Amino acid sequence: MGPEIGCYFLGHMNCCESFSWQTTTMPIVALAPMAGVTDASYRQLIKELATQTVVYTELLSTDAIHHGAKKTMEMISFDAEKEHPFIVQVFGKNPDHFLSAAKVIEEMGADGIDINMGCPAAKVVSSCHGSALIRNPELAAELVSATKEAVKIPVSVKTRLGWDTADTLISFCEKLIEAGADALAIHGRTYQEKFSGESNWEPIYELKKHVSVPVIGNGDICTAQDAVDKIGNLDGVMVGRGTLGNPWLMKDICDIFRNQESGIRNQGAVATIDRLTFQEKIPLIIKHCELAVELKGEKRGMLEMRKHLAGYVKGIDGAKELRAKLVRVESIDDVISILEEMH
Repeated sequence: MGPEIGCYFLGHMNCCESFSWQTTTMPIVALAPMAGVTDASYRQLIKELATQTVVYTELLSTDAIHHGAKKTMEMISFDAEKEHPFIVQVFGKNPDHFLSAAKVIEEMGADGIDINMGCPAAKVVSSCHGSALIRNPELAAELVSATKEAVKIPVSVKTRLGWDTADTLISFCEKLIEAGADALAIHGRTYQEKFSGESNWEPIYELKKHVSVPVIGNGDICTAQDAVDKIGNLDGVMVGRGTLGNPWLMKDICDIFRNQESGIRNQGAVATIDRLTFQEKIPLIIKHCELAVELKGEKRGMLEMRKHLAGYVKGIDGAKELRAKLVRVESIDDVISILEEMH
């Protein structure tokens, strides 16, 4: 292992150093790719709170990248200084398009490419993308192989336990690794389960016993203690919906893992979201709005911020009334005015 990887996971890697999924120090902490959520403004906000977080784009089409679709190319845009390490997550089923899209992504300076083989959305699966690839392991492996052939940066895969059971998880993942996958992120539910019930990490632990590449677990991490309790023999954790309205969660997870590495006990530690008053959270909320407007313009930026603002006020006194106002905001001044009313 080169020293730069250890330095990175301790939060000191700079944007000029190459990224690798292999690590011998802190567990990997990754922000899950989420459609309509993990845009540049959210990624940069998370990185400001927890610099060692690995961030992903939203799910992007290799077909669209292959054809140079303007909207998709804009979604790949990132700030290497602020977002490194930055992973572009893609989906599709045409190996030639994966090859050409991968080259474009590498040329843009991304640190890695992740292939989605787990999205359960009907429109994705019906097109033989996402989770549908679980039932077509030969094509899944071909997509990994085509991507690896095109680039020198790491290629990873995010998938689920299986289609309706976890029985095929190990054989499926072994085939992906043979094709060149450098790391795996596994969501602890099958395609059939979508996001219902509790995630099951036991098959992920079993998978790790059979493979040598890093394996990251994903599903139902809502607190830093959840991350500690669930990581087991895995190389890291990936957090998605648990960050909505609570981006501080990523900082708490990174802090608790770092403290563990240093031998510091965190039992009974209070989560940042519980430790801060709502007034103390407002500066970060405004910062998120500013990033969104800076990157997308006021109209579009504030329109897309509305869902985040609704999440930020969840659980506080008068949340219902606040949400009703915040989902109509058109400017940062609107947000400031509404939040000031809480004084």
